[in-house]
Amino acid sequence: MTIGPIPLSLYVHLPWCIKKCPYCDFNSHAQVGDLPEKAYIDALIGDLEDALPLIWGRSFISVFLGGGTPNLFSPESIGLLLDAIRARIRLLPGAEVTIEANPGAAQQGQFEALRAAGVTRLSLGVQSFDSNLLKAIGRVHDGTQALDAARAAVEVFERVNLDLMYGLPGQDLGQAQLDLETALAIGPGHVSRYQLTLEPNTLFSSVPPVLPEEDDIWEMQSCGDTLLAASDYERYEVSAYARAGQVSQHNTNYWTFGDYLGIGAGSHSKLTLPERGVIRQTVLRRPEDFMQAVSARAHRRTESIAAAALPFEFMLNALRLVNGVPCALYVQRTGQPLESIIEAVGQAQVRGLMSRAAGQLRATPKGLDFLNDLQQMFL
Repeated sequence: MTIGPIPLSLYVHLPWCIKKCPYCDFNSHAQVGDLPEKAYIDALIGDLEDALPLIWGRSFISVFLGGGTPNLFSPESIGLLLDAIRARIRLLPGAEVTIEANPGAAQQGQFEALRAAGVTRLSLGVQSFDSNLLKAIGRVHDGTQALDAARAAVEVFERVNLDLMYGLPGQDLGQAQLDLETALAIGPGHVSRYQLTLEPNTLFSSVPPVLPEEDDIWEMQSCGDTLLAASDYERYEVSAYARAGQVSQHNTNYWTFGDYLGIGAGSHSKLTLPERGVIRQTVLRRPEDFMQAVSARAHRRTESIAAAALPFEFMLNALRLVNGVPCALYVQRTGQPLESIIEAVGQAQVRGLMSRAAGQLRATPKGLDFLNDLQQMFL
């Protein structure tokens, strides 16, 4: 990896969903009545304009429209938003422009219209193609809608990610493999595969479903990894698998501790400023509060990241990458000497969780399996 200037991405949060999923801990809100599309798009533009002094002179490598369910917004609104973004920031040639979509909100011709609006990559939240399993995790779409949306996505976009989950209530190994086989037969360039976890402050945390046994979940993961590798998908991050040329630019920037500007309700930013070092920003979470506060520039909170916290912040992300990162990247992105993590790296090596060869910091296969334990060593 060439160590050039710190790359910069733009994240845009569109927070509404048809219904809140019981496992979801993201800042998403069930739609009630009509979406305030124009008011929210106007607020996003105001938020971006307010943040421009932080990123003057810098170019963006990617834009990611996440949610929520961004495809609840009309393609016309998405087009207006992307036009406004391009008018205010400089996107590098070939910049990746991703939108998340839910099969339950997909409309006929929507994907074609999104592509015409400037979207270059679609990330589709399939989760499963089994209607019973989808019902068990509270999704609003069924298996047929998932299949139809996934097929339509790969017909329209050259770059498509399918999100899948395993370890679902009532799921067995055969069902998990069938979901993955179905996805691979459709032919997306990228697959993100996550184990269902019960996060705090979700419905599933207070009313937990019965999940498969840990050994069965482990087998679902292992057999899935084998199938993906045999189908020419390289595992480049703990939960991300890509064919040649299909690695996500936006997500890789997160994992390599690049900079990102977040706009929209509940969004987060991480920026490296010459005069302040690394800062984080958060935006008011409730969409109504966000829209009201933007005009008064009272929606964004800023804090500096202490130098002592930077090693953990960097390693929390970088250790997710299967091939790791160059040692020189740690020095550049944190401003800290390599000696600041040498002791923790040495302890991780003794436990077989990390390797440091050819100037690379990387988790071993065992380290990826016990990633939380490994990350904690850098606190």
